[in-house]
Amino acid sequence: MSIFARIAAALDGLLDDMTAAGELPAGLNRSSVTVEPPRDASHGDMATNAAMVLAKPAGTNPRALAELIAARLRNLAEVETVDIAGPGFINMRLDRTAWEGELTAVHAAGADYGRSTMGAGRTVNVEYVSANPTGPMHMGHCRGAVVGDALASLLGFAGFKVTREYYINDAGAQVQTLGRSVHLRYREALGEDIGAIPEGYYPGEYLIPIGQQLAAEFGDTYASAPESEWLDLFRERAVAAMMDMIRDDLALLGIHHDVFASEAAVQSAGKVDVALKRLEGEGLIYKGVLEPPKGELPDDWEPTEMTLFRATRFGDDSDRPVRKSDGGLTYFGTDLAYHAQKAESADILVDIWGADHGGTVKRIKAAVQALTGGKVEFDVKLVQMVRLMRNGELVRMGKRLGNFVTLADVVEEVGKDVVRFTMLTRKADAQMDFDFAKVVEASKDNPVFYVQYAHARIASLGRRVKEAFPGELPSPDLSRFGAEELDLIKQMANFPRVVEAAANAHEPHRIAFYLYDLAASFHGWWNLGNDQPERRVIVADDIGLTASRLHLSAGIAQVIRNGLALMGVRALEEMS
Repeated sequence: MSIFARIAAALDGLLDDMTAAGELPAGLNRSSVTVEPPRDASHGDMATNAAMVLAKPAGTNPRALAELIAARLRNLAEVETVDIAGPGFINMRLDRTAWEGELTAVHAAGADYGRSTMGAGRTVNVEYVSANPTGPMHMGHCRGAVVGDALASLLGFAGFKVTREYYINDAGAQVQTLGRSVHLRYREALGEDIGAIPEGYYPGEYLIPIGQQLAAEFGDTYASAPESEWLDLFRERAVAAMMDMIRDDLALLGIHHDVFASEAAVQSAGKVDVALKRLEGEGLIYKGVLEPPKGELPDDWEPTEMTLFRATRFGDDSDRPVRKSDGGLTYFGTDLAYHAQKAESADILVDIWGADHGGTVKRIKAAVQALTGGKVEFDVKLVQMVRLMRNGELVRMGKRLGNFVTLADVVEEVGKDVVRFTMLTRKADAQMDFDFAKVVEASKDNPVFYVQYAHARIASLGRRVKEAFPGELPSPDLSRFGAEELDLIKQMANFPRVVEAAANAHEPHRIAFYLYDLAASFHGWWNLGNDQPERRVIVADDIGLTASRLHLSAGIAQVIRNGLALMGVRALEEMS
């Protein structure tokens, strides 16, 4: 249990005691009571809002309640001082031995430091990437892929049972066009001059090998056959080949999914009919006509009766069509059923979507609420596109396809770790520029380098200390730490809190922010020794102080490794 969790548990116990003593009424909701670092570090090590949160429902004055709570907090062995600020905030300063104990806890837990039981084994389905299977992964997919994968790792570390899912959009017009595009390449492989690729078809050269494979397998059987005889076959083969390509591309980023769900399979298994019948039984499906679009009407608009879902009952702006006037499914109709399928085996659904899908969030949220009776939580994280920059110019062309930059191109150039870390250096819904020069720059302005350099610096100490002290080092004496060392331990001790907060908010970028701040503090501490030899980690004439500072440095390295592991990034031992 981390030091913040330990003090929070102690506070909860004190509140139980106060309730038993009649100082607080029974049944108060304490879910909003927090123990966290104060905004101003000069106020102490920890602060709690307990008096502010509980005073009103307890029918008392916040300041008076704070005095009662503070009196009990002062009896805790780890608490050195307790002060009350403003109308009733309680600030605490802990005894230094409490922080020394937290460094010991870091070493004892190792790779598990920061791991939480917050999720209590609840199941979370994280669906991410879900790129249309019509070509290789491009950088437009990359950010969502990294955000989703890092979030899945974070949730698992926080005690949830996680399923990583990819939704294959293998039904509809796009994959039909893909099948026709592959048929062209098939005919080309048979020796036919196919001329220019028709407008609207997929022109990528990545389809040539698929055409060649089909030609080798079927000869000229389908060269002049009617489309009805080959389209389904060519579509299925093309989608399978594209998914193999996509899996390979994702593997370059260290991304692997547990489940690949098929849109075509959802439809063929009758999942849509089941979901719509359930909603119809609850009076949520009806035949109707949508209101005309707001503003100037298109020339071809005319009212058409369709099958609609009463999405407005669940907060959407309008009811949504699930079937067209001809009885065919809308994309939303299938998407609704797909989410019902996911909800069958999950307590929480998280979708990672591109920002251009923001307009569909309300309707899917409405569908999930209706289909699960509100029992399954649903969250959508919208991810902004990434602009690729080189020499101050926007990169528009890719090496392989001529029309976009592939993920494989970028990973090959700068490496997996750089790509993954960079994608988490901003909040997902914020705009991002990926500058090829800056992401490999060796400076503090490059978070990837700055964090990995901190770990590499610490790793170098193990090699250098053997030169200074060939024998065995003594046990670390943590009482020799000064204020700077204790501040580093306090910053390390925040890691478990950051993990829980990031998991709760579904925001993995918070780990990157935390690691950058920790690395900056470490580098600042390290640099104190540039002009003051006695402030260095390895002090040539003081083996005891060296052992203690090495122990602290190793703890920092452990926390950095744990954070980088959640991001899917390696902790480097040395950097060239």
